[in-house]
Amino acid sequence: MARAAAVTPPTRLPASGERSGAVLARLQLMVTRKLDGLLQGDYAGLLPGPGSEAGESREYRPGDDVRRMDWPVTARTTMPHVRRTVADRELETWLAVDLSASLDFGTGQWLKRDVVVAAAAALAHLTVRGGNRIGAVVGTGTPAPAGRWRGGSPPAGPGTLRRLPARAGRKEAQGLLRAIADTEIRPGRSDLGALVDMLNRPPRRRGVAVVISDFLAPPQQWSRPVRKLRVRHDVLAVEVVDPRELELPDVGVLPVVDPETGELHEVQTADPGLRRRYAESAAAQRAAIAAELRSAGAAHLRLRTDRDWLLDMVRFVAAQRHARTRGTTR
Repeated sequence: MARAAAVTPPTRLPASGERSGAVLARLQLMVTRKLDGLLQGDYAGLLPGPGSEAGESREYRPGDDVRRMDWPVTARTTMPHVRRTVADRELETWLAVDLSASLDFGTGQWLKRDVVVAAAAALAHLTVRGGNRIGAVVGTGTPAPAGRWRGGSPPAGPGTLRRLPARAGRKEAQGLLRAIADTEIRPGRSDLGALVDMLNRPPRRRGVAVVISDFLAPPQQWSRPVRKLRVRHDVLAVEVVDPRELELPDVGVLPVVDPETGELHEVQTADPGLRRRYAESAAAQRAAIAAELRSAGAAHLRLRTDRDWLLDMVRFVAAQRHARTRGTTR
């Protein structure tokens, strides 16, 4: 007889209609308390790009871009100096938010979709100051024909894609977050490549583009749009992961349903060989995702449903700011 798995219900945001208002206000307070300490002093962008405004000079270090040499200061001091640049004070940030059916899952403290909304809230808090604008494109699955989804073919097409225009101000940012949180997750796959490509059209001035997804779609679907996006913008990829996607527990026969295709499988988790192969395949999959994002030139942040996602974001932002003070770009 298969052993029953004891599952603790995850801590999560309320259902779709209850996510806005007070819930997002509490989430905003949570984000503000931990992130405000990182925003003291002069404004700097979320990602430490080279910027375009002239800043102070400093001594040349091996690896610095020689195109930023400050020749007048070099001649005056007889020591090579480079001109530091700072980010533009008005920044436009766009979020590509993947809400495929695979995001409506979680076995940790949060559901994956809740971490997606929380990450969007933190990014909005980091970028909405000083007249900055933030917008989003949101993608989810396509509703299946009645009686044909479970066990049948998944819905075809790119899914449902929605554009939320970029606007400045905290009130507008809160409205954008409510729209993301209230988006209904539908069964079926969304086309992550088409979602990212929406940030490439129409072309915009240089800014920050953030892709929030579990990146379970085949890399060949989204890698080229991410590379194209990186040509013009600083790109941050936020990967949302649940621990059960990395390893299986020993709970006997476990019914597993793919939320995107409706396929049902019964897995014998008591088999140590199966658990080992699953963990190895999952590790290889995540390594391939990381390698693809790295080769595309995107900064990569991984958030887990069983960890303090906000602390992980704080550490990531602090590391980016530290890299900036050392004169590096990543």
